Amino acid sequence: MPSNPGREWSLTELAAEAGMPARTIRFYIARGLLDGPLHAGRGATYGSRHLERLRRISELRNQGLTLAEISVALGIRRQTGLAAPETWWQYRIGEDVMVSLRAGMSPWRVKQITTLLERLVREQREGKETSQDDA
Repeated sequence: MPSNPGREWSLTELAAEAGMPARTIRFYIARGLLDGPLHAGRGATYGSRHLERLRRISELRNQGLTLAEISVALGIRRQTGLAAPETWWQYRIGEDVMVSLRAGMSPWRVKQITTLLERLVREQREGKETSQDDA
């Protein structure tokens, strides 16, 4: 249930109420995470549904979700038949081994994975050195 169901705010007021910059709100609208204003133009206004959505987005961001993951969590579907393009990071960990990670993961997750990859590369090198010493 939205708080203040009949209330309307200007962008500045909504930003203050949501505790985020107006620029961020505009960005969320451009990304499709948030609907545009109730009334557009110089006197644009936003309602309680906008505030509730911004609070939900903030909660999900605090849980470490990316904007793409938030979009899915909010049930937002792209209007085209194509999936959104994705960026991938690739790590070569051996002559014939490449590991790809989806870009935009939360920083703690990237750190977890890169730590494991570094350990794998180190163990692989140590294994090669040992086998060369045995030869």
